[in-house]
Amino acid sequence: MQARRLRSNLSTFSTTQLHLRNPWIVAFWSFAFPGCGNLVQNRKAIGLILVIWELIVNTNAKINLSIFYSLLGQFELAKEVVDKRWLLLYLGLYVYGIWDGFRGTIDLNKQYRLADMEDAPTRAFTISAIDMNFTDKRKPWLALVYSLLMPGLGHLYVFKVIVGLFMILWTVVVVYLSNTLEAIHYTLIGQIGDAISCLDMQWLMYIPSIYGFVLFDAYVSAVEFNKLMDKEQSKYLRDTYPVGEFVMPSASVQE
Repeated sequence: MQARRLRSNLSTFSTTQLHLRNPWIVAFWSFAFPGCGNLVQNRKAIGLILVIWELIVNTNAKINLSIFYSLLGQFELAKEVVDKRWLLLYLGLYVYGIWDGFRGTIDLNKQYRLADMEDAPTRAFTISAIDMNFTDKRKPWLALVYSLLMPGLGHLYVFKVIVGLFMILWTVVVVYLSNTLEAIHYTLIGQIGDAISCLDMQWLMYIPSIYGFVLFDAYVSAVEFNKLMDKEQSKYLRDTYPVGEFVMPSASVQE
């Protein structure tokens, strides 16, 4: 009899799984950057839509620039740079993203517990003309290293291809528009003033959110995928070799 709920789904583009998550942590990522909380839940469609929406509205409202001036204590300048028309458009979906991240995690945790009680099967391997995917052990620390080298590489390592490619593209756009590499060049040759003046803080302020998210999500995904493989192997062995019917092999002793 087929289980009503599945623990995971393996496709040639990604691995999606149910596992227990802390609703407050998911809500925090929705607070830090709308859409990231949904990506933590493996809800890619709404997550990527909200991330793109955040980039468009935040950039036009100059919210990051306002935050930057606020951190410097220049509150009057922080108020002046904000476009209020875009800011008011920002608030509704921002609040919704936090609420949806918290509420959705509670519901998904319930679904996971039911799937675990049903001992739901897990697909171990899939292959197509484009690519292949399979459950395997992955090193969480290596996912961190790849994410540090380039946001998105850690997700590719744990085979979350859709999110990984999006993170790489997002990082390239942000680094280019913020003039980060140009600032690094000026810093290396000792022209600190030129390095500071060339930076676009509206775009640079996206980088902490990007790195924080990819480090957290890649690491947690690697840990949970390892648990998923253990569950898949355990179920396979229990179904294939029932305890009552399994004959333990013994070595014959010759005298």
